[in-house]
Formats: sequence, C-alpha cells, structure tokens
Amino acid sequence: MKTNTILSTVICTMLLTTSCKNDTETNKTMSDNVLLQDYTGPYGGVPAFDKMSVDLIEPAVLEGMEQGLKDIEAIANNTEVPTFENTIEAMERAGKGLDNVFTYYGIFSSNVSSPEFREVQGKLAPKLSEYSSKINQNEKLFKRIKSVYDASQNNPLPADQQRVVELIYKRFEMNGAELDEAKKKRYAEINKELSTLYNKFSDNVLHDEENYITYLSKDQLDGLSEGFIKSAAKIATDNGKEGMYAITNTRSSMDPFLTYSTERELRKKVWTNYYSRGDNGDKYDNNQLIANILKLRRERVELLGYKNYAEWRLQDRMAKTPENAMGLMEAVWPAAIARVKEEVADMQAVAEAAGDNIEIAPWDYRFYAEKVRQKKYDLDSDEVKQYLQLDKLTQALFYTAGRLFNYKFTPVEDGKVPVFHEDVKVWEVTDKDSDKFIGLWYLDPFARKGKRSGAWATTYRSHTTFDGPKTVLASNNSNFVKAAPGEAVLVSWDDAETFFHEFGHALHFFSSNVKYPTLNGGVRDYTEFQSQLLERWLSTDEVINQFLVHYKTGEPIPASLVAKIKKASTFNQGFGTTEYLASALMDMKLHLVDPTNIDIDKFERETLAELNMPKELPMRHRTPHFGHVFSGEGYATAYYGYMWADVLTSDASEAFKEAPGGFYDKKVADRLVQYLFAPRNSMDPAEAYRKFRGRDAKIEALMRDRGFPVTTEN
Repeated sequence: MKTNTILSTVICTMLLTTSCKNDTETNKTMSDNVLLQDYTGPYGGVPAFDKMSVDLIEPAVLEGMEQGLKDIEAIANNTEVPTFENTIEAMERAGKGLDNVFTYYGIFSSNVSSPEFREVQGKLAPKLSEYSSKINQNEKLFKRIKSVYDASQNNPLPADQQRVVELIYKRFEMNGAELDEAKKKRYAEINKELSTLYNKFSDNVLHDEENYITYLSKDQLDGLSEGFIKSAAKIATDNGKEGMYAITNTRSSMDPFLTYSTERELRKKVWTNYYSRGDNGDKYDNNQLIANILKLRRERVELLGYKNYAEWRLQDRMAKTPENAMGLMEAVWPAAIARVKEEVADMQAVAEAAGDNIEIAPWDYRFYAEKVRQKKYDLDSDEVKQYLQLDKLTQALFYTAGRLFNYKFTPVEDGKVPVFHEDVKVWEVTDKDSDKFIGLWYLDPFARKGKRSGAWATTYRSHTTFDGPKTVLASNNSNFVKAAPGEAVLVSWDDAETFFHEFGHALHFFSSNVKYPTLNGGVRDYTEFQSQLLERWLSTDEVINQFLVHYKTGEPIPASLVAKIKKASTFNQGFGTTEYLASALMDMKLHLVDPTNIDIDKFERETLAELNMPKELPMRHRTPHFGHVFSGEGYATAYYGYMWADVLTSDASEAFKEAPGGFYDKKVADRLVQYLFAPRNSMDPAEAYRKFRGRDAKIEALMRDRGFPVTTEN
C-alpha cells in the first residue's frame, strides 16, 4: 500500500506539538541516555542506531518530556512582550531531546518491534498524551501565541514567518486552547483514552499478521513462481517449519499467492486470514475498540463546537469540508463499480471457458484478472516480473532523481553509518554539479517479523535553516519478500510503482528549502500528491530501456512486452479504484454518523450495501484493520486524500505530456521542484499548484487516466 502512514508524522499528530524535528542545535542535552543526545559522527551527525535498546526508551521519553515542559514553561513565563523570535522561534527549538528520542521510538514501533517494546509503548501512550495536553492547554503559552498572531494580522510578517504563526495558532485553536477549564480537563482525558486505544488497535493487527501464517506442502504449490516458492521455503524454515512453504499474513505475500495459486480453497484461506485481521472474535478483535474511538472523537470535537469529527478535521485541508471530499469520491464511484461489473463479466467468461464451474468470489478476483490480462493483452504479470529487479529499480530511482532534481546517490561504505538492521543500506545524496551534500538516504526493503506491513517514508532529520542549515536524513521502508540466497529480488509492477511512490516522499524531504521546522509538515490531502506523481516515471521510456532487464540474461525488456504493458495501463482499474474508494468512503461515513450505539460490523455491511459495493471484491482496508484511521489520527477522515492528490497527479502529468521534452522537460521539471516540492508547507497548496500549472487541477484528467468515461470538460 502506498501509504505514507509515516510513523514520525503519526507521533507528531498524536502529540499535537508544533513540529517534529531532529536537528543538531547548540542547546545540548546533558543526559547520559544516548537516545536523548544530539546526533554525532559524520554527515552533521547520524542516529546512534547501533546503541539503541528497548530498555532506554522509557527513561529517555520521561526525561525528554520533563525537559520539553521546562522549555515550554520558559516561553510561557517570559515577561517580555511576545514576539515571533521569543515565542514562535523559541517553540521551534523546544523539546529537542524528545524529538531525538522519537527517531528511535519510530524505528522500534515500525521496523523492529517486539513484545518488550509494545509493553513499553503501552505504558508510555497515556503519558505522552498527557504531555501533549499540558502544552496545548498551557494558557500562558497560548496567550503569547495569540498575541503574536493578532499582531501579524495587522502588520504581516515575512511570508514564511506568517505561515508558521498561522499554522501554530490554528493547531492550538483546533486542539482546545480556548476551552474553559472543565472542558480542557475532559479534552485531555479523551486524548489520554484515545492514545491507549490506538496503541491497542495496532498491537491487535500486528498480532494477527504475525500469527495467521498458512503453511503449504510441496503438492500445494501449483501456479506459483520458482522465486516465490524459494522465498516461501526460506520463511517456513526460519519459522521452524523445514520442508514447508509459508504464506505470511501480509500483502506482499498474500497478493502474489492469490494471483497465481491454482488451489482455490487455499486462496480462500489466505484471503480470509488477510481480510479478517482484527476481526476474529477473540481478544485481539478491534470492533469494539473502533466503536469506542469513534465515540471519543465525536465527544472531543463537540467540546469545540463542531457537529462531527470530519467537519473539525477537514477545515485545514485542501478539501476544507466533508461535502467537498464526498463530492469527489461520489463523482468517481459510479464509473468505478461499473468497470468492476465489466471486469467480472470478463473473468467469469474466462473461468467458464476453462471449465471452472464457479462464480467469481473475492479470493478469485486476482487469479482470474490475471487470466483476463493474458487473454486480452497477451500480458503475463509473472513475465513482466522477470524484468523488475529490486537493485535495478533502485538505480532507476537514482536516475529519475538525477534528471529531475540534479541529485547524485553514492553508496556509503558498510559500517560508516550505524543502521538498526543488517538489511538497511545507506547512500549519500549530493548535487550533481556542485557536489553540495544534501543528505543521507536509508533503505530498509524487506519484510520480517516485528516490521509493520506496507511501505512508508520518514525522516530522522529534516531540512531547516533558521539555526544554520541542516542536512536531511530520510528513509524508505518496504516489505518486499526477501529472495533465497543468490537469487534476485523480483517485484510486481504494482510493487515497483509503490517503490517509486515512497521515493517521491523522500525527494520531497530532500528538496525542502524551508527555514522553520513547522513548515516541513504536510497537508494530508496534498502530501501524497508528490509521491503519486513520481510513480509516472517508472513507465517512461528512459527508465524502461535502461533498467528493466531480465534477471538471468541481462537482456532489455522486449519492446513488444513494453507495448503490452502500456496498452494494459487502464486494465483492472475497476478493482483498484473500487477497493480504495470503498475504504475512503467508509472512513468518511464512519465519522459523519452518530456513533452512540454503533455496531461496527453491521455498519460496514450496511454501508457497503448502500453503495452497491460489488460482492466480488473487498475494501482495500476493512474497518477492523484500517490502521491509517484507527491506529492514530493521521489519516482519520483523510483517506480520501489519495484520490484528491491523484486528481492533482493526473493533471500535473498532462503538463509533462504536453511539454516538448515530455516527462524530462527541463522547464516543467524546474517548476515542479520550485513550486510543488521545495516549498513543503510554506505555501498554501492550492496556490502552489496554480503557480505550477497556471490554473486549478481538473478531475477530467483523472477519469482519462483510469479509462473512465469523461462526461464534462471545463
């Protein structure tokens, strides 16, 4: 999944602090705990991943919170007239040690989790919520912020400072800074309860991912590729099942199995395991947790005077209102489910022609869609996969970054920079012309126990200049299935697109030219745009011709196969659009309805029925394991944002298609970096897009991209 459920951002959202920054500054912490200390070593300092341990987390967080509150109290009790420098800039520097800790906290949570860490995480969640509340509800602090904000409305500050003030003021206002004492108390209690529920939700999903493994015998492998079989054998051996083959309960293992396995009952079992995560009626079941989360979210925003959570949440997003977000989704939904009907008819015909006496079920969709792909387009996904080597795709990322951003990636010698797992590799990022050091890129590509599923990007240090320029430490994280020793890691076209997607987030980090940490934040329904846009470069001729070579022979991918790939570009868009949109619509509807007596399972079933959801496929994320929405608040009522961003993506892609140099046109690429990547959140997203495109984006481009009917044209 192309999610940028970036953990550090999730933590920032949970804490509701003004920024997440891991900068080296002159204000050093004196703690002996390495997790609190400023980064040391080469490249302006790097995280001490070789020295981190779970037992250091709790004392580091507690000490970091103590120091952070001292920083805040010093700002709040300053007797000088509030100014941008002594209030806003001071806040940008506050909590330095705790910011450092969260780099390691995020790694333990996402990349190398363990029962020991989860126990610590559960203890800390309510304490972190209390810490957040003490900042957000500090009356003296907010008075100073409001004083600076009010003054800036009459005498505007420089543009970047004005943006910082307005973002911070809005954040405090949205989180109860102006409530009376009784309401503030209840607001803080709700946040504390929610923090525990979010943690429990995530733990439950991870439990089901780790414990529902399907083991196959040698006679149950029909249809599966040689590379997949070898990988499955290794995973089984690693789990103490020598001679067996393991299908883990993650998308990277489930997806290819459902696409190629001829064993229908096993497909059903693997499908059921995956889509039942968090919904198995045991102590790890998430349905009641979700109901409690929805009730608490509604109560909290009602304290602020809002009708529902969605109304509160979307006010500072591009969509602005739930109605606008729903309007986009409802405009696309009919075309998506109509296309599913066509896809199912094609699959049913293929099944009947093969003598398969079945009615297409959800565990059949991928299998027969692949048969249709082969029949309609003479395109075999497994054949394409032979040309998609992870190492070569990594080089393709670097080529794209070089052409668009003028970046050069150079491998860092093993051992020079500490890493948290042997799979992690590191590269230097520099400007190709000046050799100026931009930052480091960390890549953690493979699935393993204790690592959450999906793909994401994060930073260990973001670019800022207000206390001297800071270089970027960015990371991409995937869950590719590790190949057997000596074998190439081959990935699907979808996984290759995801790899480009997450790298788009990294380029967004590296290209930042902002002065203040707060401006590195994102607007949720815009921040996926840059990464979705970068996916388009995978299918450019320049990338295909140089980096898609056969893993055994080294021969370039045949032009005839490339033509088939491009011809089939809108294939299965009914499935892809519908499974995503169903989740996005469910997210929004769950937060618009009165949750007082909500039955989550019943609500999900009835809502899908009202939407005329095709019975042949599920939502991409069923509610009981919808971590984007219920393991924190980063994507709550914001999952629609992927489609909002995709409207921008499709429209921006047409700007490149129309340019003389196509996707590598220098003038368009320069505008891309100048207006859509470098400013981060220092400019209103709608204004930034208009500067790039000369107008607002149009939905028609999205419809054309997906092969859906275009009924209007502005």
